[in-house]
Amino acid sequence: MRTVNYGVIGLGFFGEKHCEALATIPQANIYALCTRTESRLAELAERFGAEKTYTDYNDLLADPEVEAVSVVTMYDQHKEPAIAALEAGKHLLLEKPMASTVEDCHAIVQTAEAAEGFFMVGHICRFNPRYAAAKEPIAEGRIGKIVSMYARRNIPAWVGAGVLPKISPIIGDGVHDTDLMLWYSGAKVVSAYAQTVNVRGLKNPDLGWTMYRFDTGAVGVLEDVWFLPDNTPFQIDERMEIIGTEGSVHIHETSPNLSILDADGWHCPDTTYWPEIRGRLQGALCAELGYFVNCVATGEPPSVITPAESMAAVEACLAAEQSAATGEIVQL
Repeated sequence: MRTVNYGVIGLGFFGEKHCEALATIPQANIYALCTRTESRLAELAERFGAEKTYTDYNDLLADPEVEAVSVVTMYDQHKEPAIAALEAGKHLLLEKPMASTVEDCHAIVQTAEAAEGFFMVGHICRFNPRYAAAKEPIAEGRIGKIVSMYARRNIPAWVGAGVLPKISPIIGDGVHDTDLMLWYSGAKVVSAYAQTVNVRGLKNPDLGWTMYRFDTGAVGVLEDVWFLPDNTPFQIDERMEIIGTEGSVHIHETSPNLSILDADGWHCPDTTYWPEIRGRLQGALCAELGYFVNCVATGEPPSVITPAESMAAVEACLAAEQSAATGEIVQL
């Protein structure tokens, strides 16, 4: 199978994770990296053996050797590089959430529809084997008509403190479970009601609870608390239940599935999303990027998630944020 020359735009924490995942994929050649911080650029280029480095993503996208790119900038800075990548004919993996406004999502999707390259938004939970496995019995009708869905995605306060200046829990983490609810139910969100609590006075509230009504009559509740105690031994507590008229599905994807006790106390490392095993990244992020690179290498368009599905999750989450700000139910 041929090798794909790959570029990564945005080299923060998650841009680095993209590089680590790409380094495990035989078909991927980390060819070009881009960030405005030159010291960071030099460090990661040396670490991952990138041939080209850029401080302007337009220059990277003008490189004819680059076939595919990940855009891993902050979500409110997605529109311009995403559209530029698509217009340059590159295959694009855009990190979730697609964008910070519905208007920006529409602009990206419209550009993608006219572009030659593939476009996929990185909804990593669809590559988590437990969430993926849950889709099958639901699609087969084994639990009947879905009437209720609940999801929890909570993280310690010290993790939240690093993210809350940039994004809120409802769109930051709630977009994962909103997408899963839409995926499992095949329904559309018709209204959203949410409440938030700001504990520390940061730019965004520390926690948010959201309730959706779907066009099928089902309800969905999302719990996103970025304020678990700092000494919580794991970095994420996530679970989901889907209740139907004839059965139910329960997903317990909590980090305590591996617990280690040492002189410093309990530790529960990630075993799902990007665990490091034998010195190499593994898990759902590698599966997601491996899937996308394989699509590019074989010419088979991505089908695990569509741009319209990703946009629907953003639209619902933004409606929930509007509800939290106004105290009113928001109709979609």
